[in-house]
Amino acid sequence: MSGFFDREGDRAYTRVYKAETPDILQAFTEFNGTVFAPEGREIPLKYRELIALAVGITTQCTYCIDAHSQAAVKAGASEAELAESAWVATAIRAGGGFAHGRLAFKLAEGAHAHV
Repeated sequence: MSGFFDREGDRAYTRVYKAETPDILQAFTEFNGTVFAPEGREIPLKYRELIALAVGITTQCTYCIDAHSQAAVKAGASEAELAESAWVATAIRAGGGFAHGRLAFKLAEGAHAHV
C-alpha cells in the first residue's frame, strides 16, 4: 500500500470531501483539532501523539504513521519513545493473532463430527 503514498500529492484529493461532504469534513477537522490540541487535555500532547503513532502502526495506516511520528517528535518525543511505541503496536498485533488463534480452535471444535 505504501507504494501509493504521496505525502503532498494525496492531499489534493481532499477536494472530494470538500465538494461532496463539507459539513462532515468540517466536523472531523474540528474533532481532530480538539483531540490533538496542544493544551487543555489530561494526557500531554506528546503522549497522545505516541498513542496515535502506535494505533497507526497497528492499523498500518501510512498516513497516520507519517503524520503522528512527526507530530510526536515536534511534541518532544525521542527516538527511544518512537521505538517503544512501535513495539507496543507490535505486541498488540501479536496478541491479537494469539487471541484469534484461540478463537479458531474454539470455532473448529466439533468439526470432525461433521466430516
